Amino acid sequence: MASSICVVGSVALDSIETEDGVAENVLGGSSAYFATAASFFAPVNLVGVVGRDFPDAERDFLASRGINLEGLQTVDGDTFRWRGRYHEDMNVRDTLELALNVFADFKPELPASYKKSELVFLGNIQPTLQMEVLDQFSSPEISGADTIDHWITQERDAFVSMLGRIDMLSINDAEAALLSGKSNVVASAREILAMGPNNLLMKRGEYGVLHFASDDVFAVPAFPLEFVKDPTGAGDCFAGGLFGSLAESGELTRRSLRRAIVHGSVVASFAVEAFSLNRLKALTRDEIDERYRQFMALTDFHS
Repeated sequence: MASSICVVGSVALDSIETEDGVAENVLGGSSAYFATAASFFAPVNLVGVVGRDFPDAERDFLASRGINLEGLQTVDGDTFRWRGRYHEDMNVRDTLELALNVFADFKPELPASYKKSELVFLGNIQPTLQMEVLDQFSSPEISGADTIDHWITQERDAFVSMLGRIDMLSINDAEAALLSGKSNVVASAREILAMGPNNLLMKRGEYGVLHFASDDVFAVPAFPLEFVKDPTGAGDCFAGGLFGSLAESGELTRRSLRRAIVHGSVVASFAVEAFSLNRLKALTRDEIDERYRQFMALTDFHS
């Protein structure tokens, strides 16, 4: 039986503009993306907060994936909303509107059933909240976290303290450079690993992912796609697929982690093919497994 995962982060309603069109008030947020991706592999417990305006259809979708929503608080007010526009180069986006709404006062409280989760992932919430959440778990076997540049610059001391308590940090290369003060990715990774985490997953968009540990480096390219419709949440889907794969395997070894990194990359490659979580809503495990095999063939140099 697969280990259970708990994810703590945002659940949002996004409005997204790209060269291919516009999507209004669609499901978003780090917890929603992560949980959906992870749910293809293992049971997921979600912690987040939404307002009374959160659509029943989106709640029903999350539940249909087998995601435990006992930790999804519903409070008076409006759900966290974000509006963004992507440039032709989808590595560049502008935030047009941001309303934290009920998320501004989010104080994660774990249901008793969540506290024994074997794997824990902390989305990009305030570092002090991330540590308060960690304190509520019994003894997770694997813990990981994400962040954004705001927390690195505004709450650096708290964030670095949190790093000493987790096994994995998943951030993009720009955030890694900001955190480490190093522009070279190898030097940057060395600085960050010295801050505490055993593993660093450095996301590099269309260039893939680099994994660093004290005694290992692993590089994974992004799966080649002709069209990318919406890159929102791709990093959260990567982390969700990775943690889901680790939970399914029931172990953290060099081999299981490398396999999980590829699984995360595969799920993220599907997520960007449509707005919001629309592609993952229609995705099957068979499709994931087939693209995983294609990924293996793509990187095979022994044949």
